[in-house]
Amino acid sequence: MRSVITPEESASLDAAAADHIDALMEQAGLWVALAAVEMGAGYGSRVAVLAGPGNNGGDAYVAAKYLARRGVAVIVYARGFPKGDFSAARRAASAAANAGVTVVPLSEPVAADLVIDGLFGSGFHGSLPDDVLPWLTHTAPVLAIDVPSGLNAADGSVEGESFHAERTITFHAFKVGHLVGEGPDRCGLISARDIGLVGGEPELRLVEESDVRIPARERTAHKWSSGSVMVVGGSPGLTGALMLAATGALRSGAGAVVAAVPGRWQAALAGMSAGVMTRGIGAGERFDAVDAAELLEGADRFDIIVLGPGLGPEQDKFVHEVMTRWPGRLLIDADGLNAIGDPAQLRREGDTIITPHAGEFSRLTGEDGSYRAAAHLAESQGITVLLKGNPTIVAGSGAPFVVTEGGPELATIGTGDVLAGAVAALWARGLGAEMAACAGAFWHGRAGHRLAERTVVTAEGLVDEIGSVLR
Repeated sequence: MRSVITPEESASLDAAAADHIDALMEQAGLWVALAAVEMGAGYGSRVAVLAGPGNNGGDAYVAAKYLARRGVAVIVYARGFPKGDFSAARRAASAAANAGVTVVPLSEPVAADLVIDGLFGSGFHGSLPDDVLPWLTHTAPVLAIDVPSGLNAADGSVEGESFHAERTITFHAFKVGHLVGEGPDRCGLISARDIGLVGGEPELRLVEESDVRIPARERTAHKWSSGSVMVVGGSPGLTGALMLAATGALRSGAGAVVAAVPGRWQAALAGMSAGVMTRGIGAGERFDAVDAAELLEGADRFDIIVLGPGLGPEQDKFVHEVMTRWPGRLLIDADGLNAIGDPAQLRREGDTIITPHAGEFSRLTGEDGSYRAAAHLAESQGITVLLKGNPTIVAGSGAPFVVTEGGPELATIGTGDVLAGAVAALWARGLGAEMAACAGAFWHGRAGHRLAERTVVTAEGLVDEIGSVLR
């Protein structure tokens, strides 16, 4: 699990580092130079290095020194000489000049094969000064040091404009602004390099593939010991959502999956998937509050209930009855969430995961869908919140998790139902609530990405693909 820290935490780590600031700057600048080489900077190529007067500029001077030694035609365009007679950045600038690097004041853009942005670091906030703006339209690829100048590393916001980097090299740990807000659109490929710093209190925890291993089945496993899921939903025109969640759970490794639907629709569902069992509740087209008692008869056989896919509007009483009567683990999605009028209703006896997108989250809480708001809801109600988006946030206890796998290819109807089924299956298979949410979001995103490489993503295609990535 990779830590994601705030700019303030990063500054504290720098101040507390055992190594002298010059050593840290030397290592950082070397990493930048190596990244420039990977982007094509070599003998005779032209590199424009934009350097500010602070430590970010100091890193840029070190990078320029190493590139000059490689035979790169490098010029530093300085926005003011480094501050302080004895500053590390000033020493770095002097070392670059002694190595033959040309240093000139920042001017209008010039022809270059690569631009290295070392103007402002992770402590920047506000708008870029006017003399920087012409460089934003340079046609060469941009390598940003720490963050693209103009991007607020605390929250990913941009006031006015910022650089759009093809690649960003940061140090020790990702910053929050790399992953939220405008960050993913401005930073390009982000690499966090080790320069000798240690520790740091995470603001977020980035989920990586090694964090979401899937539990194996025991040799003696049978269908009811391998994770059992009951998906509750279905209403006129929305039975497909219910079956997408159910088949998503089945393809994500649940041993037994039942789709519970208003009795009017059971016959129609029976032919949709040979592997999903169906159960009709009542005789109508929609659930009624009194149907909750029938639904929960024998429900203790199931590890998880998923409540909401295709449930339809105005199901407040039915949802309340299920939430109140069911003491076990419950995943609430889609119309199940829309039936909840007060976040306090989410506090219940059994463990709960909710899977809202930003609009559902805002309707439920009255707040924007931020990671801090998700964490507050999770803590205040004792639940796990999977806030769908790019990135996806999973909040439970401690610092929230952030899942960056997946992309806009998942913006199609029904993919959220597949995600609900996948999370439920992984939860039923033995993962804890937070890890099931993280793993479901990660592999759901991976499946979407892989499918998009071959064809247009649909929810039906995603069901099959998620089974492939979870083999």
